[in-house]
Amino acid sequence: MERSAGQATDGYWVRVMSRAELDLAVDWARAEGWNPGLHDAGAFHAVDPAGFLVGLLDGQPVASLSVVRYPGKFGFLGFYIVQPEARGRGFGWRLWQAGLRHLEGCTVGLDGVVAQQENYRKSGFALSHRNIRFGGSVPDGEAGGTSLVDARTLPFDRLTALDAELFPAPRPGFLANWIALPGATALAAVRDGGVIGFGVIRPCHSGFKIGPLYAADGSAARDLVLGLARAAGAGPVFLDVPEPNGVAVRLAEELGLSPQFETARMYLGPAPVTDLSRLFGGTSFELG
Repeated sequence: MERSAGQATDGYWVRVMSRAELDLAVDWARAEGWNPGLHDAGAFHAVDPAGFLVGLLDGQPVASLSVVRYPGKFGFLGFYIVQPEARGRGFGWRLWQAGLRHLEGCTVGLDGVVAQQENYRKSGFALSHRNIRFGGSVPDGEAGGTSLVDARTLPFDRLTALDAELFPAPRPGFLANWIALPGATALAAVRDGGVIGFGVIRPCHSGFKIGPLYAADGSAARDLVLGLARAAGAGPVFLDVPEPNGVAVRLAEELGLSPQFETARMYLGPAPVTDLSRLFGGTSFELG
């Protein structure tokens, strides 16, 4: 990443983050109230080491952005943070432009705060749907008629096949790292010999997050949530639900989870076709 043209006059420039700087960006995300996972950074960085940018002012990090390229000309934008003392000076905009250059030729997704939708539209992004983060204590309960197994005991290609159906790009490397995160539990829902659902729960700065959560129907999704929450132990559980999936919204409410905040899923370029009826929870707001 070249230094920005403005470096000579204001000391600001943009480059690819180091792995240690990604840890800093995750900490900024925690300070913003986004509650990232405790071990997300390693899995994130492995997807596209060149897809994490930092803006430096006089050599000090003041802004971050992830612009991860997946195979198949799909990219995802996240971690868009400018430190409060550096805001209002155009640093975020210059970082944003550098990021979009990295994703040139891709359809680009993002999960942005709703208040920023208009700014994203100015860059060509169009709204697809809202995501609602639900959180709270999951009640104790036994799984219904769905058989749940440790997903890591299944042939890996069965998991990647399901993920490829419900995520816009193949990401086997990411998935392999994601199910192996320290403290994480990955469960698959099996019915009549077929994998009909899959979910991962991981420890976060506050409680635990479930994501992704895939299921053929609400019954399988409920069983997965109960099984994952039971495996995680005590603590609040969070789930990022696509609002168009009414069954998923009702499930979260029936489990006693309450809305925490919402984001706008937007795309630059042709929006991918995704069966949201089987997507009960997104993987992360940072990488899609």
